[in-house]
Amino acid sequence: MSHIILVTGGSRSGKSAHALEIAQRLDGPRVFIATCPALDDEMRTRIRMHQKAREQAGWRTIEETDDLASALARTGECRVVLVDCLTLWVNNLLYHAEQAGRAMEESAIQKQCEAVLRACAPLAGTVLFVTNEVGWGIIPENASARRFRDLSGRCNAVMAAGADEVILVVCGLPIYLKRGD
Repeated sequence: MSHIILVTGGSRSGKSAHALEIAQRLDGPRVFIATCPALDDEMRTRIRMHQKAREQAGWRTIEETDDLASALARTGECRVVLVDCLTLWVNNLLYHAEQAGRAMEESAIQKQCEAVLRACAPLAGTVLFVTNEVGWGIIPENASARRFRDLSGRCNAVMAAGADEVILVVCGLPIYLKRGD
């Protein structure tokens, strides 16, 4: 049974660095599941830079923009899994739904999150998820942005309920909202 840690915070709050710091302290093989799609040259360069840095630190990387449950199943014997980030994953799912002319409802993202949590159950070790708190700002001006905010909030709530620990990072400082046994 895995130990699940959710690390959340605002943009550039230090949440990814904090999750990486936790992961680096843990023993065992490590895998990083990246959800960011390579949409342009700048992003492809950024992704390569991050992959190289992780590889030098002994990490294996799985690039998966949509099917997190499947990616988790592919982690094998890794004792440390870091997923960065759930917010981009929600964005990817929303984008593909909109491109297919489908509405993405909160119930659908809840089911997706529940599937991700079920995929964590058989894993031995620690699974860390990074996510953003996007609902603390102004109300978005368009329906798609409001839908993204709502889906992200639902994702965070479901994942926090299923996590053993939840850490909010503000100004680079971790605040423990939920502590595991």
